Amino acid sequence: MTHTHPHASPHGHQHVADSDGQVEILDLDAEVLADHIAAITAWLPITSTPGRIVDLGCGTGTGTFALLDRFPDADVTAVDSSAEHLHRLRERARTEGVQDRVRTVRADLDAADWPELGSPDLVWASASMHHMADPASALSKVYDTLAPGGLFAVVELAGFPRFLPENAPEDRPGLEERCHEASNRFHAEHVSHRGADWGGLLTAAGFTLEGERTVSVHIDGAGSEAVGRYASATLRRLRGSVADALSAEDLASLDQLLDISGPHSVLRRDDLTVRTERHVWAARAKA
Repeated sequence: MTHTHPHASPHGHQHVADSDGQVEILDLDAEVLADHIAAITAWLPITSTPGRIVDLGCGTGTGTFALLDRFPDADVTAVDSSAEHLHRLRERARTEGVQDRVRTVRADLDAADWPELGSPDLVWASASMHHMADPASALSKVYDTLAPGGLFAVVELAGFPRFLPENAPEDRPGLEERCHEASNRFHAEHVSHRGADWGGLLTAAGFTLEGERTVSVHIDGAGSEAVGRYASATLRRLRGSVADALSAEDLASLDQLLDISGPHSVLRRDDLTVRTERHVWAARAKA
């Protein structure tokens, strides 16, 4: 569902400068949290099966493929500014044999004019809306894009996932929480719309709010190679925004966790859990 969070950057899943690390996180997010993403798509208050869907800030396709699975008769237009992500999404679509159901559009959603996206029955935006320069303008454009009576699903993440026990690592207990506190300060300065009142913003844009929920995620990572890689990739990305705010001792301990060949590597731990929350709003345009 990404942000200097795994799913995010200045335009949702739109990235001016992509990296292998970001792609890895997006793919692992889709793999590790697949059941939770599927549960969100199943919860959506659908009154009639959508035939046309738009995934705004699609990244490498986490939402796109979940929506294709949920609605087997629908086509999805996947929108992102990253050519690398869209290429990876198209490759996966070909591998899964659904390339005829996927259209990709490269676009900057902060631009004054959006590309032609048709009149979708459902628009999905996961971990992208809070990165818009002008959320009210973006919501207005979504409203105008939707078919009459269409549904808009906004999924926002509660920051980076957490993985370590509270008493870990042994030399610096509570390190992960201190990293999150520093990350929250960084994002409060640089990503002003994170944690916004999306229910109120959706209503102000003319939508009728039809549902809101918080999905709590708690996945036991013991023995899971994917969870270990997810933790390593996520902590490595987190380090990029908090290194200057950490003490020398905390930074050294974090680097030990990130040293994949070292004895303290997070990949060697058998006590990891994936803990996070996703907030979901479903809002309908006037019929």
